[in-house]
Amino acid sequence: MHMADALLAPAVAATMYVASGSAAGVSVNKIRKEDNTSKLPTMAVTAALVFAGQMINYTIPGTGSSGHICGGFLLSALLGPFAGFLSMIVILLIQCLFFADGGLMALGANIWNMGFYGCFVGYYLVFMPLMRSKLFAKAGDKNSERIKIILASILGCVLTLQLGAFSVVLETKASGITELPFGAFAALMQPIHLAIGLVEGLVTSAVLIFVHETRPEMIESLNETGNANNKLSVKTVVIILAVVALFIGGFFSLFASSNPDGLEWALFGNEESGYSANMGLDEENYGNSSTISDTAAGIQEKTAFLPDYAFSGSDSAAGTSVSGIIGSVIVAGIVFIISFAGGFFRKNKKING
Repeated sequence: MHMADALLAPAVAATMYVASGSAAGVSVNKIRKEDNTSKLPTMAVTAALVFAGQMINYTIPGTGSSGHICGGFLLSALLGPFAGFLSMIVILLIQCLFFADGGLMALGANIWNMGFYGCFVGYYLVFMPLMRSKLFAKAGDKNSERIKIILASILGCVLTLQLGAFSVVLETKASGITELPFGAFAALMQPIHLAIGLVEGLVTSAVLIFVHETRPEMIESLNETGNANNKLSVKTVVIILAVVALFIGGFFSLFASSNPDGLEWALFGNEESGYSANMGLDEENYGNSSTISDTAAGIQEKTAFLPDYAFSGSDSAAGTSVSGIIGSVIVAGIVFIISFAGGFFRKNKKING
């Protein structure tokens, strides 16, 4: 769902930067008050896992489209909404600058569409209420917790992807992209992202169930009811997630679907594979152009050392593997450094009188 700069007018892009920046400011203020330095490694590793996961496009059968996880819902479940949102900002920023995935002018919109809804709406309206509810059985029962995790993950991912997809439609409408009539564009975006959200919900629930079975207190809404009989140490769980992230980015990414993702599919279709043209836009010439978007594109050309997750001018599969590994490491490192240097989760010193 990474939007290109051509889909936005500069005024709309600026508005979305303000909205995302405001949410980021609130998040920074909130997590600076936390007292949990042990969360730093978890933040770094889960951010890397989401980065790697976003490289895996899975085919949506019968459509000619594909999808990938957004990851905001997963991050908020493990880190809380504020730390999760800041992690999503780092992921999307690295994707934009180093891999030319999503426009630089559109970055504020992409952060909002892919990060805000999953981290805040999904957490507060779906995950936290469900996980703390008394549905299915009494609190602490393992089967009950598993069912709630699966239900919350599917409902949360579906809801937040629907909101993100609809925001894309609204943003293009506000930008005056006349080639994308509101009703027709929405009729393509919403159903395809419903299917993508269902798959993301299953993937998210699998990760959360693993964490729940090993260190349940690492799940944010289970802090008060976690099972004391942990099967693995936090360090071991973090190492396993790190290895999984590197494996996904370095190896499993080679088998990602080549079909266009949900947004690209809605815009351009997939006639080459025998499917509909959908909105039928020209991939080389569509949407808006402005001095600001041209400048942003020029910056990306200079900063993106692995454009489209590949070696420049090469079709070698090694470029995908290198992108997955390097990107995961960079994201993890930057999240850790920013959190540590910014004094997030610092321990408060108590003075006994």
